[in-house]
Amino acid sequence: MIDSKGFRANVGIILGNSDGKVFWARRAGQNTWQFPQGGINKNETPIDAMYRELYEETGLLPEHVDVIAQTDDWLRYRIPDHLLRRRSRPLCIGQKQIWFFLRLIGRESDFNLFCSDKPEFDCWRWVDYWTPLDEIIGFKRNVYKQALSELERYM
Repeated sequence: MIDSKGFRANVGIILGNSDGKVFWARRAGQNTWQFPQGGINKNETPIDAMYRELYEETGLLPEHVDVIAQTDDWLRYRIPDHLLRRRSRPLCIGQKQIWFFLRLIGRESDFNLFCSDKPEFDCWRWVDYWTPLDEIIGFKRNVYKQALSELERYM
C-alpha cells in the first residue's frame, strides 16, 4: 500500500535474545545486512504484517517470540533516486514503517530462513544492539537510528 505521498506502508522487526543481542541477517545473494522488514498488505494490520514477515523471513511463529513494544508512529526513509522503479504506478519514493521490538522465547533451532519460496536472507547472526548502525546501507541509517533509539529501553 503506497500512500498519497509515495511512501509504502511497511513493518520493521528488531528481534532480541536473552543475551542482549539482536538478530541481523544477510540479504540473499548480496553482501548487505538488515533487520527483517516488509510491506503491509491491504486489509492487514501492522501486527498481522509483522507476524507474516517474521515467518516468511525467519521461519519463526508467534509462539517463538514475545512482542515487547512498537514505535509510537511511522518512521520514514526515502529511496535514492537511482533505485526508484520509475515505471511502477503509483511511484514508491520510500517506506513508512512501524517498528516492533520482539524477544525470542523459542530456540535458535526454530529459525528457518528457507521456509518461503523466495528467501529474503541466506544467513544470520546475533550482534550487539547498535552494530546495525555501522553496517546498514546508508539511506536506511537514519530510520534505523530512530527505531533503535525509541526501542532501546526494552532491550
